[in-house]
Amino acid sequence: MSAAELRELAADIAREAGELARRRRDEGVSIAASKSTLADIVTEADREVEVLIRARLDAERPGDGFLGEESGGGEGTTGITWVVDPIDGTVNYASGIPLYAVSIAAVEGGADPDGWNAVAGVVHSPVVGETFSAARGEGAHVNGVRLRVAEPGPAGALLATGFGYDPSTHAGDLATVGRVMPIARDLRRGGSAATDLAYVAAGRLDGYFERGLSPWDFAAGALLVQEAGGVFLRPEGREVARRLNLAGGAGVVEELRRRILDAG
Repeated sequence: MSAAELRELAADIAREAGELARRRRDEGVSIAASKSTLADIVTEADREVEVLIRARLDAERPGDGFLGEESGGGEGTTGITWVVDPIDGTVNYASGIPLYAVSIAAVEGGADPDGWNAVAGVVHSPVVGETFSAARGEGAHVNGVRLRVAEPGPAGALLATGFGYDPSTHAGDLATVGRVMPIARDLRRGGSAATDLAYVAAGRLDGYFERGLSPWDFAAGALLVQEAGGVFLRPEGREVARRLNLAGGAGVVEELRRRILDAG
């Protein structure tokens, strides 16, 4: 399959998975477990949606590898690995906040983000009805409309971020916010990293910063940003377990990097 064909497959599966997630939300959410902390939850729908995605991929691309938030990984034989977050923004989802997304990416080079090359990516927002998609070298789109990252206006950059679930990290995250606010027009904290990255690609946000993302949080969104003419950067830092993730236009990303890392 070409990159464009992988993108179309991912989009088709993401829309089906999103419809299942939306139906299960309407029926009522059952909390299945917590992960890293009590606040970091998994719903039964997370697991069911990932089963659907994995089954579709096994049927369509039986030799590919897989890395999912809920069911872990499996090596393939084709050189393609699918990196999947079935419901990105689970706390929003469980709380009835309609800001959540299905994120599916196809990457070459295995499951390590430092070694892979993203080929196709989709972030689908079931409630809003938007499908953000990208294929390597073919640009990024939402519902067929070409995307382009924005540059901040005179009032400053509209930025987005997120905080970790571990309460011990909150003070550091808030200190980081303080360092970047001088260049910000305002700050958004939506609760879905995949959606934040899609919004950066769409020019709705000027920039994004967050520590401690997992590969499935950014695999699709990072490609969206890059194919929309922006930069996605994961600079090395002192906190390896909470590595910084930056997205936006080149100037915004460099300013965020300087303010967060050079002043940290």
